[in-house]
Parts: sequence; structure tokens; C-alpha cells
Amino acid sequence: MSPAIGKLLAQRILLGLFLILLSSLLIFAGTQMLPGDVAQAILGQSATPEALANLRAELGLNTPIYQRYLSWLINLLHGDLGTSLTNGQNIAAAIGRRLSNTLLMAGVAAAISVPLAISLGLISVLYRNRWPDKLISAVTLASISVPEFMLSYILVFYFAVKFGLAPSVAMINPHMSLLDRLHAIALPVAVLVLVVLAHMMRMTRAALLNVMQSAYIETAELNGLGRLKIIWRHAMPNAVAPIVNVVMLNMAYLIVGVVVVEVVFVYPGMGQYLVDHVSKRDVPVVQACGIIFAGVYIFLNMLADVCSILANPRLRHPK
Repeated sequence: MSPAIGKLLAQRILLGLFLILLSSLLIFAGTQMLPGDVAQAILGQSATPEALANLRAELGLNTPIYQRYLSWLINLLHGDLGTSLTNGQNIAAAIGRRLSNTLLMAGVAAAISVPLAISLGLISVLYRNRWPDKLISAVTLASISVPEFMLSYILVFYFAVKFGLAPSVAMINPHMSLLDRLHAIALPVAVLVLVVLAHMMRMTRAALLNVMQSAYIETAELNGLGRLKIIWRHAMPNAVAPIVNVVMLNMAYLIVGVVVVEVVFVYPGMGQYLVDHVSKRDVPVVQACGIIFAGVYIFLNMLADVCSILANPRLRHPK
């Protein structure tokens, strides 16, 4: 590894850690500035002033906000996400179950959407300005233009209600087999694939077309190489950096931005868990979900930067 790569990697990692720390501060401050009283929300409107005062002291709401933040941050660094205010359950254990469900759905959607988007991008470049390119662009742009909830209801109406090919509610449990789980999450996975497919495909197409205008591509064409071989062997390696960036951004969306899809399909994932406890004003759960979402998003963006740095030949082979 060259010194330039090592320096850039260290800068990206330190920047990622700083952003996570800044995100934790913003998340904690944002939840503390929410209107209303947590103790009042837990005990109800009929609670006595003595009971409210005792609960506030028990929850540590009487201590200064900076002390509460430092205590929460220290517990977070030790893997302690706290206890839910509504049911008294350990948040880390509950999130572990929910996060595995979200990762399952996001992983299946990524396994389908990434190779499909890259393949469609290659086909669009191979048949540029011809009917395959125009058809792919029209379909993908139409899918990304429809809101997620509307796309979800359209798929539910046709594939669940009208044809009965998939369940309208994506309920899974630990006792189900892998095939049963895949069948249960077929519709939410299809929605996620349609949402992220267009962005990745368009970026793949744009990156390849930009590289195809280079002089060495013209040289390869003059040497008689086929167009597909030129794209795959010469254009793709030099267009990989922006493609990796957009793929990682969409992978982050598949994990962080699935709240709407999970709510529509009543899927027991992180998004549904967050929405349920926001309505109950369960601040520790909201804080835990927020920092996990922020950490995943920052980590995947940092990973995209690292992959782009490692894919740069000028950094890998300095003069």
C-alpha cells in the first residue's frame, strides 16, 4: 500500500468516526427537544405530581442534558442501548431480532438489484439510442417516479389480491424455512428493487459512456475488438469508482430507508420497530434506532470512499 492510499484511508476513517460522534449528538439533542413530557406520556394524564416527579428522577430527567448525553454515549460505547420505557425490554436484544429481519430483506434486494442494474447499464451502453436503451430507461425512470407506498399498493393489488401469487403482509418468524421467508418478503423486495434499480442503472450507463469517449477506447475499436469486449475489459474497470459509490449509497438506502416499505407490509424490521415506538414516545428506542441507522449509512459511505480510493490506479501505482 502506497503512503498516499494509507493517508487517504486514515482520513476517511477518522472523518467517519467524527460524523458518527456528531450524529449521536444531533440525535440525542433532537430527541430531548421534542415537545411534551416523557414521564407524562408514560404515566398518563391522571398521574399525580408526586408520581411524575419520582419517575423523572428515576429516568434521570432532572440531571443536566450534557450529563445525560455523556452517560448515554458511554453506555453506547459499551454496547448498552438502554431499556425500553414502554415494555421494559432490553433494546439491544429487541433490535438484534429486528435488524436481522431488515438485513435479510435488504440483502435479498441487493443481491437482485445490483447485478441487474449493472447488466441493464451494460445493455443500455451496448445498444445506445436504440430501442433496448430507450425501453430500459423508460421502465426504470417510471418505477423510480412512483412513490414507494403507491408502488407497494399497486403490487399488493395485482400480485396479492388479484392473482394471489404472494402474501400482502410480510410476516415472518424464526420457525419459518428460508424459502417460506423469501416467499413472504417477495413483494417488499420487489418494491425495493424497483426503487433502487433506476439510480444504479443510470449511473452505470453514464459512467460507461463517459469512459467510452476516451482515446484508448477508440484505439481498441481500431484494433478490431468487439464492442462488448471493449466495454467489459477496458471501460468497466475505469468506470468502477462512480458505480461503486452509487451502489453503496443505494445499499445504505436499502437498510436505512425501508421504513415506508416495512410499515406498508407490516414487516417486523427496524423501520416498523422505530415507527411503533415513535408513536409511544419511547425516547431510548428512538435514540438507539437513530444511531444505528446513522452508523450504517456513514459506514457504507465510508466503504464507498475506500473502494473508490483502492480502485484508482494512480494511487495504487504512484510514480
